[in-house]
Order: sequence, then C-alpha cells, then structure tokens
Amino acid sequence: MKKILVTGSAGFIGFHMCQRLVKENFDIIGLDNLNSYYSTDLKYRRLEELGIPRKPVNDNDVVGLIKSEQYNNFRFIRTDTSNRNAIETLFDENPIDVVINLAAQAGVRYSLDNPHEYTSSNVEGFLNIIEGCRSQNVGHLIYASSSSVYGANAEIPFHTSATVNSPVSLYAATKIANELMAHTYAHLYGIPSTGLRFFTVYGPWGRPDMAYYKFADLMCEGKSIDVYNQGNMSRDFTYIDDIIESIYRLISKPPVTSKENNLAPHQLFNIGNGSPVNLLKFIEILEDQLGVEAKKNMMPMQPGDVERTWADVSELYNYINYKPQVELEEGIKNFVKWYRSIEI
Repeated sequence: MKKILVTGSAGFIGFHMCQRLVKENFDIIGLDNLNSYYSTDLKYRRLEELGIPRKPVNDNDVVGLIKSEQYNNFRFIRTDTSNRNAIETLFDENPIDVVINLAAQAGVRYSLDNPHEYTSSNVEGFLNIIEGCRSQNVGHLIYASSSSVYGANAEIPFHTSATVNSPVSLYAATKIANELMAHTYAHLYGIPSTGLRFFTVYGPWGRPDMAYYKFADLMCEGKSIDVYNQGNMSRDFTYIDDIIESIYRLISKPPVTSKENNLAPHQLFNIGNGSPVNLLKFIEILEDQLGVEAKKNMMPMQPGDVERTWADVSELYNYINYKPQVELEEGIKNFVKWYRSIEI
C-alpha cells in the first residue's frame, strides 16, 4: 500500500484528492496550515468529511498526526510547508512513496497586496517539500502549478512548450519558480516530478474566492456582481472530478529521463477542459441553475488578470488516456446542488 503525502489537504483540490485516495486504500497523510485566506470553517468542514474532528485541529498548539475517525488509512497534521523543522521531522519519521503537493497561497489579486505570503508558502514551502523528497528518495513528486504561468502569452491554445517568461502576477511568478526548482532537483538528484498547470478548477466544496462561488453568494443575496473587462473574457473551466481522475492516473506514471524532458525525470502537463467559455455565457449558465438573474456591474480589466485561458490537453490525454468528461452545465448544476445543501 503506497504511502502518500497530500499537502493542502483541507483545500479544495487537496480535500477531493484525499477523499479519492482513502477510498482507493492508499495510506495517506494530509497536511494543511488552515490559514484564513478564506473561510476556515469551510476547511474544517472538509476535514470533518475526512473524519478529522474539529476540536483538536483548531488548537494552534496541536502537534503530531491526528488519526481519522472515519478512515483508518488517513492521518492529518496541521503545519505550514514553510516550517522547515516540521517538514524535516515529518519526512524523517514517516516513510513516503509519493508526494502530491497542492499546498500554496492561491489568488492572483491577493498577491498584489500580500506578496510575502506567496514567497513564504509557494517558494520556501515548496523548497522544504522538495528537500523532503530528496531526503526520502520519494518515487514521484506531483505538484500544482497554474495556467497563470502563461501570463501574456498570445498563442492559443496554451501548450506546455510555450515560453513562460512574461508572468503578470507574483502568484504566477512563484509557480514558474516551482517548475524551475522541480526540474533542477530532477536533474541533480533524479527526483521524478510532474508539474500540473491547472485551469480554473470548479465544483462542490470549492473556494469562496473563485468567481463562480462569489457570484453565487452575491446573486443569492440580491447584490450585483463585478464583471471585469466588460465581460470580454473567457476561461477554460475544469470540473474537480476530472482534475482528480487525472492526478490519480498520474500517480503510477512518474517521468523517466529522456531527450524530450531535457534529460531529467521532469514533465509538465496542462489540466483543463480544452474548451474555453465566455464569461457572460458562464454567468448565464449560473443564472439558469440558481434561478436568479445576475445584476452586472461592468468593470475594466483588473491588474494581474488575463483575457482568456485555453489548455492544449493533448499531451496529458496521450499520457494517461483520459479526457475531461464533465461539461460546464453539468458541473455548475452539481456545484449549485451542493451550494444549496451546505451551511458554512
């Protein structure tokens, strides 16, 4: 039974990843710092779904691994990846076969006002994780990158071979740094690493700072929503189940050294739906599912944002023989059903 460390396990993608892995009978350690970037109550609720009781978790003095009350193959530790001593101890005391690093300070706009949060979590924290992988000779590091790395790239759809030297936010810059660091460690120490450029992930248990979730909150409260760039934007929306299935299939397929990956066991993939949707069309779908008409406040483009994202997913499909299955209408329907059923 493979032992897998999932960082960011109380986050949106990390929570769904842990749910899938425990049911597949892997031995899982979940790690999260439970920061207050968005509702900690939502993060605690996710952990409760994984059998981690709220009472010991919400005590900042708690150290060590907490056993799940629901799954005998899941344990959780509250710490920050930037805590070097804690990460070193975690790797020293627990044999780990695979690391799925989903911990990061997210949010493009938040990075404009809180830059140090990004270097601490996304750069220093990632270094601590990859150093732990080196100390343990981990068999596969899978880590979250972002479609934001493409920045001002004009060539669409975005392909992983594109040059990514023009980021338009610090968040994107830290993700590019992660890719470079992972490649370096793959080259120097032979750590098989797979970087995943996520494209606008959405679905149940999602992040309240994401547009679809914020729109739902505001629309249901009868408030107006801010529509940037006058609505002239499009996104490659990717449903959470398609993300999780893709990562799951990658676990057992670490890269090997080849000319194609510059003689280092490191690879990059886009994970997107491969079909961008206009923002106004997306709002229409959300209106239909909520049964609420949106009051639109048309706004100019925001700093750090881009007009469109569009993933070329052919490489990933060829590698794992899987294409996204969930269309936007179905995915939004599933989100709204969950949204109306949950009290946070």
